[in-house]
Amino acid sequence: MSNFDYALATQQNPRPLAGDGCTPFRISGGPRAVMASAHALETAMNDTSSRPLIVGIGGAARPLSSSETALRLALQSAEQYGARTELFGGTELTALPHYLGHEDVGDMGRRLLTAIRAADGVMIASPAYHGSISGLVKNAIDYIEATARDSRAYLDGLPVGLIVCAYGWQATGSTLTALRSIVHALRGWPTPFGAGLNTSSGIFKDGVCTDLRAAAQLELVGRQVAEFAETQRAKAKTTLHAGVGA
Repeated sequence: MSNFDYALATQQNPRPLAGDGCTPFRISGGPRAVMASAHALETAMNDTSSRPLIVGIGGAARPLSSSETALRLALQSAEQYGARTELFGGTELTALPHYLGHEDVGDMGRRLLTAIRAADGVMIASPAYHGSISGLVKNAIDYIEATARDSRAYLDGLPVGLIVCAYGWQATGSTLTALRSIVHALRGWPTPFGAGLNTSSGIFKDGVCTDLRAAAQLELVGRQVAEFAETQRAKAKTTLHAGVGA
């Protein structure tokens, strides 16, 4: 059994499927309540937006950065495996004010938090700056603190794919380790495979990865996040079916 399969088999706290996005369905009140809940379930399962949502965070202030290009390719992979995606790249990250821990987070901060709260999975891509993640990416991650009092706090139970781009190999390992530690602190599940890319030879051109091994890494990150997210959603739907039939 792989680490990924083990994580799926031993997950004890799946994200509940909720009628209002926060509170799990509790069916009471007789046949009408059961019929209403069954109708809500059928509507949710037939809605194309019920495909898992994967939120990507990453990039740099420089347009068309390697880390943002890598993230876009990984998100495209997730889409090929049935996911919806939303990207917060360099343009969005530079529009985020420094996170100060108060409720007024600005328009971009609210957009980011809305996406995180709706997410079924997350991908984070960072350049390696001085052996660790960039301040720009870390600032975006800090906004997740605003979800601390949510029914699903932080990234609890979500698969998180990680990508690091460095100009050489030395910083890829330490930066990937730093990202894994951050995701653990936020209660997320780092996927078994994390992509560490040496971009010194110019492996991206016109939005395409010209290095086959690097391209395969990005495809795998996207697939693992999408598959884990879909599995979690299927578990939630099964749980809701059981509640409706009880």
